Amino acid sequence: MQLKNIGYFLICLLLFSCSQLEKAEELISGLSEKEQYIKDNGFSDEIFELWKSRVTQALNDSLEIELPYREIGELKPRNFAIYSYSTYLIPGERIEAQIITDSSNTLIFSELYKKTSSENPSFERIKTGAPKNRSLAFEIREKGLYKLVIQPEIEANTPFQIIIKKSPTYLFPVLNGENSDIGSYWGDIRDGGRRNHEGIDIFAERGTPVVAPTSGRVGFTGEKGLGGKQVWLRDSKRNQSLYYAHLDSIVPGINRVNPGDTLGFVGNSGNARTTPPHLHFGIYKRNEGAIDPLGFVYLTEEPDLTELPEQQISSRLKVNSSTANFRNKPASNNSSIIKKGKQGEMLSVQGKTADWFHVRDSLDRSMYVHESLVQPVH
Repeated sequence: MQLKNIGYFLICLLLFSCSQLEKAEELISGLSEKEQYIKDNGFSDEIFELWKSRVTQALNDSLEIELPYREIGELKPRNFAIYSYSTYLIPGERIEAQIITDSSNTLIFSELYKKTSSENPSFERIKTGAPKNRSLAFEIREKGLYKLVIQPEIEANTPFQIIIKKSPTYLFPVLNGENSDIGSYWGDIRDGGRRNHEGIDIFAERGTPVVAPTSGRVGFTGEKGLGGKQVWLRDSKRNQSLYYAHLDSIVPGINRVNPGDTLGFVGNSGNARTTPPHLHFGIYKRNEGAIDPLGFVYLTEEPDLTELPEQQISSRLKVNSSTANFRNKPASNNSSIIKKGKQGEMLSVQGKTADWFHVRDSLDRSMYVHESLVQPVH
């Protein structure tokens, strides 16, 4: 019996060692998740290069979206579909992308890029998503134009939903407050132009609780200067301090706090005595000074996730009007015309968002066209 146990132990040790060696080989080889996927599935170099080259096409596409965004469609094997969407984001916002498929085994690769500068059209990759979870999330630190690239695995064969949204990093700092309560923004003129507003003012009834929007340590409470009764809360995770000013009163003895804990109550102390009660909320980043806090707390819409109607989306469309405007956004207003299509022009379908089709033309350009301008090809 003892020899049997020893043998069993040696087999387990051998299996564990092989597993560890395989992991070590992957680390040493430095394979990306995409390269590892190709290796595991035995695709030829030609197939891999074709699939990989689609990212270059996606980075050259010019689609723009407003968040939240939702698109539905169907993935086909070796269709080499790729999706890219640009949107403008500011510090404090968190972008999240989730691709929902009928198959739990389908891998979806996602990458987030940031435009390097206003003069340079190139994009730099800053985040890679989780292929098995079909998701990506990232907290924005710099304002700018961001591009999300979504690429299904080569043999993907499933209906899908793409859901992209943004949300504030922090809780709203006034209990039950809304965006409409913000009455003054970053950069507004103060003291006849002698200074600019370094925060936002959130108006509420006197005595409304002001809360910690994140966990942290209270560094100072008291009354001094223009801010009157104030609280300073340290957010060590982001290396910044949150400033609450013009309070009516402060909760005594606060030190370590969690999101939602009450710090004090809305008032108009300090230099706000002639104004209605409000909270001045500011953020100061170490070595940078004051930064615009709006993106950290501005409440955003949730995507509409109501049940989808049963519908078949054709993989091919053709223009059924004498002319058709193909746009960079799924909207007639505030969008640019990429090109004008002609009656009978054939299009391949990427997906659909509301009453707009996401299509590619014969030159592989990604565009939106209104459903009234096209018809399915059976």
